[in-house]
Order: sequence, then structure tokens, then C-alpha cells
Amino acid sequence: MKLIIDTDPGIDDAMAILYAALAPEIELLGLTTIFGNVTTDMATRNALRLVEMAGLNIPVAHGANQPIGIPMITPSAHVHGDEGFGDIPAEQPKGTALKETAVEFLSRMAQEHKGELVVCPIGPITNIAETILHDPQFAKNVQKIVLMGGAVTVGGNVTDFAEANTFHDPHALNIVLASGADVTIVGLDVTTTTQCDDADFEAIALKSPDLGGFLKRISSFYIDFYESIYGRRTCN
Repeated sequence: MKLIIDTDPGIDDAMAILYAALAPEIELLGLTTIFGNVTTDMATRNALRLVEMAGLNIPVAHGANQPIGIPMITPSAHVHGDEGFGDIPAEQPKGTALKETAVEFLSRMAQEHKGELVVCPIGPITNIAETILHDPQFAKNVQKIVLMGGAVTVGGNVTDFAEANTFHDPHALNIVLASGADVTIVGLDVTTTTQCDDADFEAIALKSPDLGGFLKRISSFYIDFYESIYGRRTCN
């Protein structure tokens, strides 16, 4: 599967990116960055750090700095830490982002891999909406858009009803859903059914001391937050 992850790393996004980097069935073609868990500048820096950490030779493209039509919402530092990776301090990557914007990169890759590219937004969906507005053929060129967002049979994680990614830019989501693209939504109904605890991250660190050890370090902050919500040391 040819995949681009649109991301705001963030502890949970770091887990997803490193999983995709190591999954043999996934050909990770690049990352595009967005605000949400952190600012877009921080997301780009963190994405470059993850790419280098995983030894990947893939591009990172800087995305939108603010949502469409609504004010920017303050990033959730209490969930992901001031720099996005829990208590781990900021560290400048060696590499730099593409000169292409996320919109330009997504449009080009969808043309080059027409009918094959899966785009997976795991933050606010602004970049995807702006790509559709920039390139109306994008919705037809991609094979599928699989987004993480929304809540149907469970409550929200920002308000009683709203989920964070959709709450950050509902206008962008409306553009994507009206585009005619093949869209699959994976909401809190699904993501909250998968729980990881300290023992899970210990096991990951034992099998992969470098990448797994990093995930173990950042997960502790994340689990601390969820413990304050659920009363038990777990995260989803």
C-alpha cells in the first residue's frame, strides 16, 4: 500500500508513524504536517525527527498553519507535552522540509500514483481540504482517504459530542466529505477500543530498544494524562 500520513505529532501520531515505517505491507511515501496536538512548525520538526529516528529516506512537507474559517485552537500541551513528545525536550532535526507545500506535494503524489495512493490524515484535515480546493482532480486521483476523527456511538474528547480532529477544522472536513473521494472515517468508536498500558510499552521497548524505547519514554506522559481521566494507567 502506497501511503502518505498527514500528521500533527504528538505522541499518538509518533506511534502511528513508527508503526507504518516498520510495517512490510506499507510503502510510506512521505509525511505532511498540520496543527493540532502541536503547532504546524512543531509538527514539521517532530515529523523530521521521527523520519531520521526510523532511518527513513522520505520527504516531509509543511502544511497549513491554521484552520479554514475558524480561529486556531490552542494545542493540547497537557496531553502531549510542550514540544509534542511528552517530557522529551525539543531537538532540531538534521533534515529540512520540502520546498513544496503539503498541498503541492499531495497533489503531485496523487498524480504520480493515480489510483494507488492512500492518504491517512490523523490530525485536523485542513491539508486535504486545501489540496482538493487547489486540485479538483485530487479526489479522483487518490485511491482512498482514511481519516481518524469523529465520534458516533461514544462521546467526544473535546466536548460531550465533539472529537478533537474534527473540532479543530469542521469546515475542512465538510469539503473533504463533499469532494466525491472514497473516504473512510475511523472515529473514537474504534480508537477507544484499543488500549495500551505501561506493560505494553515495556514489551515494545524490549523488542526494539531504540524506537520502542523512545515510544516507552513518551508514552509515560500520555498515560499520565489518561490516568487523570480514566483513573487507570492506559491510553488509546
